[in-house]
Amino acid sequence: MKNIIAFAGSNSKNSINKALVSYAASKIKNVETTVLDLNDFEVPLYGIDFENKAGIPEKANKLNQLLENCDGIILSLAEHNGSYAAVFKNIFDWMSRIDKEVFKNKPMLLMATSPGGRGGAGVLVAAKSTFPHLGGNIVSDFSLASFYDNFKDGEIVNSDLLNQLNNSVVKFEQEI
Repeated sequence: MKNIIAFAGSNSKNSINKALVSYAASKIKNVETTVLDLNDFEVPLYGIDFENKAGIPEKANKLNQLLENCDGIILSLAEHNGSYAAVFKNIFDWMSRIDKEVFKNKPMLLMATSPGGRGGAGVLVAAKSTFPHLGGNIVSDFSLASFYDNFKDGEIVNSDLLNQLNNSVVKFEQEI
């Protein structure tokens, strides 16, 4: 059975990106899905001096191993000021020190959502330009704008957006 890792690039306990990634992951049948929480992978702020003194944190190694052993990745990125949330950028930086191919060339469904009308468009642009150079095999993507209007009671309520997500999920499923 295929193994999927799903997580949000956020450490918010009420992350809308975690809600979206969990929902998308639930649409994929006949796979074992593990939804991760970045709060379980807290690492010190990356710096070369820290790395030279203490080495790579064990939790960065653990996340690296989980990605190594999966068949696909579903990631929904929180957007902070048009880019990655600091918690995601930090673990991403640590993992790139373990293996430049951070995402191991595994098929990836890349997503973002936000309360606003752009749906995390800025962070998706950043990820689409950066991830392929770091082992990101983005096979499909999805943006959910206006989260609180379009996601209610644990599901997408806008039929056009739901169709877009379903199409993205199908593309991802075909690649895993």
